[in-house]
Amino acid sequence: MSAIEQHGDETYGLVARLLHWLVVALVAAQFVLGWTMPEVHRDTQPVGLIAWHLALGAALIAAMAVRILWRLTHRPPPSDLPPLLSTVSRVTHFVLYAALIAVPVLGWANASSRGWSVKVVGALPLPALAASGSTVGHAMGDIHSALAWVLLVLIGMHVGAALLHRFVFKDNVLRRMM
Repeated sequence: MSAIEQHGDETYGLVARLLHWLVVALVAAQFVLGWTMPEVHRDTQPVGLIAWHLALGAALIAAMAVRILWRLTHRPPPSDLPPLLSTVSRVTHFVLYAALIAVPVLGWANASSRGWSVKVVGALPLPALAASGSTVGHAMGDIHSALAWVLLVLIGMHVGAALLHRFVFKDNVLRRMM
């Protein structure tokens, strides 16, 4: 029997895995758009790459909401990690989830302060999180940018930990999400 067959009950379910990889794809696209879109200034309009960034940010918020609801209603597969690694894993995942929510919500607040509409799937408008012209909403844009770098570091740590488990610990942690 292969290692995957031996540990089949330790694998995350299909929905959890699809949501994980959907979030990965959305975040990767967001970073590419964030680095390639034009600078946002006072008179910038939400068109082109900026419009795509807003749309994918709204999709990321929706995907994370579904992912959190799924996680709250479905227990993860059992893990045989030692207690310390299990605690580190839980804390790291909590911080990663928090950043995956905070970064797009801060961007949404900034977009609201610019009078831009944010829509899920281009159709469902989200309510404004800040008044148009709000200085607090504009400041959220700076925090959004800074926290995006923190998110990138967290993602790097997450990927590094998965590779550590695969190639150093030689355990089933990485295969659980494949």
